[in-house]
Amino acid sequence: MNKDTPIPHPEDAAEQPRNLLDKAIVRIGNALSLLFLFTVAISFYEVVMRYVFNSPTIWVHESASFIGGCLFVFGGIYALATNKHVRVVLIYDAVSERTRQYLNVFHHIMGLIFSGLLAYAAYQMTLSAVLTPFGDIYFETSGSAWNPAFPAYVKITIFVTMCVMFVQFALHLIQEVLNLRKS
Repeated sequence: MNKDTPIPHPEDAAEQPRNLLDKAIVRIGNALSLLFLFTVAISFYEVVMRYVFNSPTIWVHESASFIGGCLFVFGGIYALATNKHVRVVLIYDAVSERTRQYLNVFHHIMGLIFSGLLAYAAYQMTLSAVLTPFGDIYFETSGSAWNPAFPAYVKITIFVTMCVMFVQFALHLIQEVLNLRKS
């Protein structure tokens, strides 16, 4: 190791993806983050069209809201994949490494329950957004002048994301239990 080689910090290792699913989520998330730039660009376009040319669009606001909403939902699994989720550091940093492992197991069990319940609720919400009461496929629309099916797509995104998060919590729980058994 030479003087130019960075010394890895323990925090950096904890923020690395733990498994193939986490690695895929980070790669997809990094690519999807470019959509924030697209959202800014179309919002700028709307401002120019509205205030310079007095020709507002009917699609920019709903498109920007849809993209931002989907990216926000994806941010949950991205935060879990990179270990950037919320935790009570006042307690977590004050306890021993072994207690942290137990706290991690508890966290993953609670996360598994939480994401499972949310996935179930999202499934119910998605069914009503993509099917009529008679079982025909009809995507819920926004009801605006443009009337895109964005509400249905957002609900589908929430359902898929919650299912992925459930699998993530299960994989992380298995890893934590195995680490606990080793030590």
